[in-house]
Amino acid sequence: MARVAIVTGGTRGIGRAICETLKSDGFTVVANYAGNDEAARECAEETGIHCYKWDVGNHEDAMAGCIKVAEEVGPVDVVVNNAGITRDGTLLRMSYEDWHDVMRVNLGGCFNMAKACFPGMKERGWGRIVNIGSINGQAGQYGQVNYAAAKSGIHGFTKALAQEGARFNITVNAIAPGYIDTDMVAAVPEQVLEKIVAKIPVGRLGHAEEIARGVSFLCSDDAGFVTGSTMSINGGQHMY
Repeated sequence: MARVAIVTGGTRGIGRAICETLKSDGFTVVANYAGNDEAARECAEETGIHCYKWDVGNHEDAMAGCIKVAEEVGPVDVVVNNAGITRDGTLLRMSYEDWHDVMRVNLGGCFNMAKACFPGMKERGWGRIVNIGSINGQAGQYGQVNYAAAKSGIHGFTKALAQEGARFNITVNAIAPGYIDTDMVAAVPEQVLEKIVAKIPVGRLGHAEEIARGVSFLCSDDAGFVTGSTMSINGGQHMY
């Protein structure tokens, strides 16, 4: 029976690329999403991937969602914590709600999903958790104290949980993407984007599929000796 993988924020951008890649690897894939029903419908119709709606930042919703997936699709063996939001602004302009929302979804979502699925992985003696961090969680970014803090927290969360999971054959790793050609990056003003690309040694934005291939490896049996690691996929922009 195929192993079941949940990818949060899985119906668009990097998340959808991860879903499609894991499906091609032979996993039964579930794409979680929070609000864009149209994107979820398109994803399901075009890929045949199961799409389930819940807010990963809500503990009760995440727990209930994972139980529903286990009942309807099968026990969850792989979690890819990809869901994330931005509420950018300098500290002087940032509201508490902007801070809290980003921390709740981006970092809290990792806790909620791991909390829901880790016990089953432990019981079955196999699991993979891959957390999507960010270059801005490693290097920081002006106007993103909330986002950078949440993503940096993901890297610490990964290292700590990896130590808990190792004895049960559960690996926990992170990927820190650089600037990828997604809708989020497309929203950056053109003159700003040109300056960003100029700082990337390979001279271009990354592609979602390049992140997905990193996730594919970390979810495989071949990566059984890799845990607590952060894979930086950023074109050489930040060597950490």
